[in-house]
Formats: sequence, C-alpha cells, structure tokens
Amino acid sequence: MSARHSSTRPDDIRGGIAHDLGVAIVTGKLAPGTALVSEERFSAENNVSRGAYREALKVLAAKGLVQQRLKSATRVNERAKWSMLDIDVLGWMFEGGATRDFIDGIFELRRIVEPSAAALAARRRDERQLARMGHSLQEMERHGLLTAEGRAADQAFHLAVLDATRNEPLLTLSNSIAAAVEWTTRFSRDKRQQLRDPMPDHHAVFRALVAGDGDAARRAMETLIDNALIDANTSRQPE
Repeated sequence: MSARHSSTRPDDIRGGIAHDLGVAIVTGKLAPGTALVSEERFSAENNVSRGAYREALKVLAAKGLVQQRLKSATRVNERAKWSMLDIDVLGWMFEGGATRDFIDGIFELRRIVEPSAAALAARRRDERQLARMGHSLQEMERHGLLTAEGRAADQAFHLAVLDATRNEPLLTLSNSIAAAVEWTTRFSRDKRQQLRDPMPDHHAVFRALVAGDGDAARRAMETLIDNALIDANTSRQPE
C-alpha cells in the first residue's frame, strides 16, 4: 500500500485506501479469508489516520468485499458475496485485469437486459429522450470511442435508452449497466489500432426507437452487443 500524505483531504485518503485494497482484493492479491492488518499497523506503515483506514474498510464492507466483526480482524469475503455490479467494483475488476469469464459474464448481462430495455423504450420513449439519444450519437461521432468524451457519450446513449423504459426497478440498474458499457468499450478499444466502426449499430438502434418498433429495437441492440463482444474477443491476448 502506498504511503499517503497527511495534507491530503480525508475523503481522498479514504477513497485511495479503499481503491488500493479493492483492487488487491478483486485481483486475488488479498485472497478470500485473508485478515487485513490492524488499524494501528496500517496507520503506522502508511502514515494515515486510523479513522481514514476504518472508514475505507466500511466502504469495502458495504460493497461486500470484506466482513467486519467486533473484536475480530476484518477478513476478505468470498467472491460470491461481492457486489459485482457496484460501479467501483466493476472499475476495480477491469483496472486489475478482468478475467475472460468475468468479461463474458458482463456481456451476457448486457444481452439479457439491454435488448429487452430497447424494446420497451421503443414503445415508451418521448421526444426529449430521443433528442438526448441523438445528441449522444453526435458526440460519439465527434469524439470517437478511444476518447473519454466519446465513451461518456456512449454511456449517455445507453442511459437514455434505459430511462425511456420508464421502469423504475430497471432504472436502479442503470448506473451499473452504464459502467459496464464504459468498461467493456474501453477494454475492447484501447488495445486496438484498427477499429470497427460502432456507429452503424448505434444508429440502427436509434432508428428503431424513433420508429417505435420494439422488435427492431431488440434485434438492433442484440447485434450491437454481439459485435461489441467480438471486438472484446479480438482485443484479448492469447491465454
């Protein structure tokens, strides 16, 4: 764990500790069952307050990564208890080098959720939501998916589709789905020099939404995700 300076803001210190420990946990450097060091030891070794470390552990516990017990060491939880769709956990998984199985699982989740969402959105969208989607596509065209701005526009497009479903339980997943879109897109694109143009797939979804054609929207979103998975597979190193 890298040392922290006492002049750093407490929230930044807490966030930094949670980030470093989170990445260590999801990458297996801290295996399930591992006892984390005590507050006293961590504070002395990293030049941070015991309170910052304590708060960071609470963050990790809320995400299911660790288990805290009174008068006992905090231990890393088994993988089944992790909140895999938590935005931070998703980011830490990809940052640390997501496994093939995890990436395939994320794409499976997207294929289960997003095509059905697109079909609903085609029937329920309004002009304001269509305008948001159209603007997002323009920003994607302008910046490209190799840039942070382009990926943010991609997220905004998919968020607008989910928003247009008007399904409140589904909307609780929207930030996680948007994060999955961002990380899978980054994974697929960052390692490649020659890129398949993703815009035709997005425009096909948009056209179906404009037309109010739920079946076409479902099929177009399935194609978009399937092609994104092909991109991800192409970008992988042989295992």
